[in-house]
Amino acid sequence: MLKQLTIQNYALIERTELDLADGMSVITGETGAGKSIMLGALGLLLGQKADLQVLQDKEKKCVVEATFDISAYELRQLFDDADIDYADETVVRREILPSGKSRSFVNETPANVSFLKELGARLIDIHSQHQNMLLSQTSFHLDIVDSMAQSGEELSAYAKVFTLMKAKEKELDDLKSLNASQSKELEFDRYLLNELQNAKMEHPDELETLEKQQEAQDKAEEIKQNIAKIINALDTEETGVISQLGEASRCVEHLSKYLPAETDIPSRIESARIDLEDICHTIQEFSENVEFDADELRRLTDRLNLLNALTKKHSVQTVGELIEIRDRLAEKVSSVDNFDERLKELNEQLAALTTDAQKLADALSDKRKSVFDSITDYVGGQLREMGMANAKFVVSHKRAALGPNGQDDIRFLFSANKNGEPTDIAKVASGGEMSRVMLSIKSLLSQAKALPTIIFDEIDTGVSGDVANKMGLIMRDMAKHIQVLAITHLPQVAACGARQYRVYKEDTDERTISHISLLNAEERVTEIAKMLSGAQVTETALANAEELLKNAK
Repeated sequence: MLKQLTIQNYALIERTELDLADGMSVITGETGAGKSIMLGALGLLLGQKADLQVLQDKEKKCVVEATFDISAYELRQLFDDADIDYADETVVRREILPSGKSRSFVNETPANVSFLKELGARLIDIHSQHQNMLLSQTSFHLDIVDSMAQSGEELSAYAKVFTLMKAKEKELDDLKSLNASQSKELEFDRYLLNELQNAKMEHPDELETLEKQQEAQDKAEEIKQNIAKIINALDTEETGVISQLGEASRCVEHLSKYLPAETDIPSRIESARIDLEDICHTIQEFSENVEFDADELRRLTDRLNLLNALTKKHSVQTVGELIEIRDRLAEKVSSVDNFDERLKELNEQLAALTTDAQKLADALSDKRKSVFDSITDYVGGQLREMGMANAKFVVSHKRAALGPNGQDDIRFLFSANKNGEPTDIAKVASGGEMSRVMLSIKSLLSQAKALPTIIFDEIDTGVSGDVANKMGLIMRDMAKHIQVLAITHLPQVAACGARQYRVYKEDTDERTISHISLLNAEERVTEIAKMLSGAQVTETALANAEELLKNAK
């Protein structure tokens, strides 16, 4: 519910504050006085585009601020998702700076325009002639039926299964497409896979290992020759280093008593001799394993040629990359080979989901159908109350293919003439007739769920007299359930409000300023009398105004 509205430096308004209450309030005033300025200001709070031209004083900022009681709308999650503090009494503010920059705040927290739009849609429903065009949209018809049937849970349950069903359909289609494209390449892929599998690759670094082994075979004779020279230098009798160290050791023994004790020369010579003997032994063992093998060299060369040819063919550098290609090809070929099995599995899953979706769609359909008669009776009755004695309003239903919202093709059909065949409402209803149909629907909805504040912007255009009175009474009855604001030029509608605000203009030396003021009981009588007779208020007009107000209570 809208509790308070402050507008500052907006269009013709210098500054105004409105304290609003529940029930029905009406806003009246002469044409051009600025009744619709309030709607423009509220539009800023609903996330509409800010325009620098609305600044009355170009040197000052424009501020529009509204306080809402949102305790009945279950909006806490919306606030949490936007990381904005929730409060049952929420303040929304929009500022337009002289620079043209726009700022928005919700409970003093900066908010983006998209959040304002989402929040605003839950708080205020501005109903104008333009909104009547919703009646031409079948999605709107379906929303009305779902609201009346309170089928939100059934629709949500169906939508989840329907989403899974469509996802499974896509998975199935993708599998078929993939199989069709892969089948064309299958033989070549099999050839490549067989070639890689026959190479029996296991180690990613095999190329490097083979190259070292091949080089060792190529250099086998040279290696053995060098080993022989090392052994000869170390271990030849008499001339080898080891023999010479043995001789040196014996000589040192004869000199040991003359050598300084701290030098420890004998043990050092002995240690060097032992190390060289160990080295000689190790080299001899290595020499025994170095043998040139022509067959092994051919094997190594053939293996290297095979792997190098495969790396070149697949434009890679290592055996590890070849192994990855082999594994991918194996998976690809396997997916085609297993197509029939996977196809059967997906078809079974899709059939099960389709069955579940159909059951849920049937249940949803039944719940929707249960309110057709009540909608038809209520709207038809309201239309007759508003002077359309021959009006027929019908909820048409046809079974359709399963879709995001079920299987129901629901349309509102209308005829204003006696014996007329009801048809699509947008094709046959005049502007005034559509206004009355929409008012009837909104009246019905107000009894079924917690609607936001509804503002009727001259919805009564094109009607007068008793019809206008009936429309006013319908709005008054709606106000028992929701807050209603009605901008009107008809005295019959104005009289139905619990409160009445008057919009008027004042000319100053510098500019024209609009004001909005709450009328007391006496002022209401005078204002409605002016609406009846014009600026020259007569005693008859005053009496008629009092009668209108009395009858509207």
